[in-house]
Amino acid sequence: MPSKIVLLEKEKIENLIYEVRGQMVMLASDVARLYNSEVRIINQVVKRNLKRFPENFCFQLTKIEYENLKSQFVISNNNKSIRGGNRFLPYAFTEHGVMMLSGLLKSDIAAEVNISIRNFINNLDDIIKSI
Repeated sequence: MPSKIVLLEKEKIENLIYEVRGQMVMLASDVARLYNSEVRIINQVVKRNLKRFPENFCFQLTKIEYENLKSQFVISNNNKSIRGGNRFLPYAFTEHGVMMLSGLLKSDIAAEVNISIRNFINNLDDIIKSI
């Protein structure tokens, strides 16, 4: 079975990171896919551990923010939680929120993906500093 890290490289992490409210974030649907989980599980973890997810870790997008992302980055409307009338607006996770999730999900895949994301962000920081 191929490692989740190999899959992660193919997905191009940079295509899953968006800027919202001046922060670099990943949407719950992307985090769930990377962690081989379901969005509803991610949402449950956040709701059951609200104290562990302050706004600089995780926040729920507003309808306007979500619409802007959809139009700007062509986010698929196949997200079951959004289909049919915006029942739930997605959560957005900062790097710290993604790390918190990986610890709470307690899966090997979550830990591997977390390391890959951190390495990507560290490399990106190094590139930006060298410019």
